[in-house]
Amino acid sequence: MTQAPRTLNERDGLALLDQLRDWAHELGFSQIGVADIDLSTAEPGLLAWLQAGFHGTMHYMQAHGLKRARPAELVPGTLRVLTARMDYLPRHLDASDATPAPDGAQDVATAASTWQTVEWQRLGDPHAAQVSIYARGRDYHKVLRSRLQKLADRLAAAIGPLGYRVFTDSAPVLEVELAARSGIGWRGKHTLTLHREAGSMFFLGEIYLDLPLPLSEPVTGHCGQCQACIDVCPTRAIVAPYRVDARRCISYLTIEHEGAIPEEMRPLMGNRIYGCDDCQLVCPWNKFARRAVVDDFDARAGFQQPKLLQLWAWDEAEFLKRTEGSAIRRIGHERWRRNLAVAMGNALRWQDDAEMRATLVAALPQASPLLAEHIVWALAAGSSPYFLTGEALA
Repeated sequence: MTQAPRTLNERDGLALLDQLRDWAHELGFSQIGVADIDLSTAEPGLLAWLQAGFHGTMHYMQAHGLKRARPAELVPGTLRVLTARMDYLPRHLDASDATPAPDGAQDVATAASTWQTVEWQRLGDPHAAQVSIYARGRDYHKVLRSRLQKLADRLAAAIGPLGYRVFTDSAPVLEVELAARSGIGWRGKHTLTLHREAGSMFFLGEIYLDLPLPLSEPVTGHCGQCQACIDVCPTRAIVAPYRVDARRCISYLTIEHEGAIPEEMRPLMGNRIYGCDDCQLVCPWNKFARRAVVDDFDARAGFQQPKLLQLWAWDEAEFLKRTEGSAIRRIGHERWRRNLAVAMGNALRWQDDAEMRATLVAALPQASPLLAEHIVWALAAGSSPYFLTGEALA
């Protein structure tokens, strides 16, 4: 990273950490913590997860090996990892809650009876297109990275030359492990970070530092005997407490997976076209989820209450325009339509829809082989007469 390791006496370190907390709050972060770089106890679990093949086609997970658990190997000179939490629950998540509470504060009972209920209702509407809450606004990578950079710049301006590197789900970093060790929260049984006063609806970011800041106290877990997240998972991707098989996870299938979605998974996806929030919706701790304090995570036009046919109507140019600066753009138009085709097949299975069926049939002649496979499946799933008579393949 930089020059010889710095030193900090306890008093100066604590004062600097208090100042960092103030700066972080000004930048929209809800909490920061400091973790040590010794993650050796996390290595066996990481290796077992990789050896089981639970990472699917995310080959970069295996390519980096144990660097994920060794911050000083990833960024030489690292002495501490500053972790940061930014709440992302949109301020205007549904029409019944149009007025955001100041500074992200909210009435817990009201929150639990509005946004979670609305999300469950949309999951039960076969014609609705369900996009994961975090992806409806601006790409969180862009938001957190720029604000973490500003936080690091302020630190460097205050103390002089500093060795650091900023990460936001952008490198082989054990984010949840670092968050747990720095007091941001504990690892839930769904493997996400949980906070007693903020649930799990937040993003994580890190700054690897060559500065020996005082460490934060970790917190204990509070999942107890609850396994609501395990029971609710549509594809049974949470194969054991604290263990997820990504190959079965709808978030992985709709975002990370590039090829054909396994047929046995398609009926289980329902109307989820980008990501899945079920394990968070059911989690009791998310009655404490906080609204975002930045407007970047407000849902964009087109993603507030979209319908499947509405999103299918976007050609590639429209898709690129609508998803500019969004995390969704990275999957591309073909995979976007692949996901929509699966959801439309599930909608047809639920209830016949002549317009939806005709739309799929019309798209088939120009479809790529990948998309054509999913369109044919969708028509068959809805017991389409076009498929059964062979007209869809003509």
